[in-house]
Amino acid sequence: MPNAQKKILVLARRDHGEAMRVAAGLTIFGHRVRLVFVSRPVAQTEHNAAMAELLELSGIAPETTVVAMGPELPYLDTDALAAAMSATDVVVNV
Repeated sequence: MPNAQKKILVLARRDHGEAMRVAAGLTIFGHRVRLVFVSRPVAQTEHNAAMAELLELSGIAPETTVVAMGPELPYLDTDALAAAMSATDVVVNV
């Protein structure tokens, strides 16, 4: 029996590079994935840059709850984050 497509929200809390890798990997199974950076800005490293490219190839447009990340990413306030969490089947914290 094939796995049903799920809506998955990945919250990138501690290891942003790993969260990006996990989010991209989940799309392989046909799941609809959202990625939200929370708690702090993403460090500008080679690894994170490579994972950001992987996100782009996977069709994931990341979002953030961190105002300091600037206008490059869509901002989610607490109500929007709560709505995103309520609208998913699975929440993954990384």
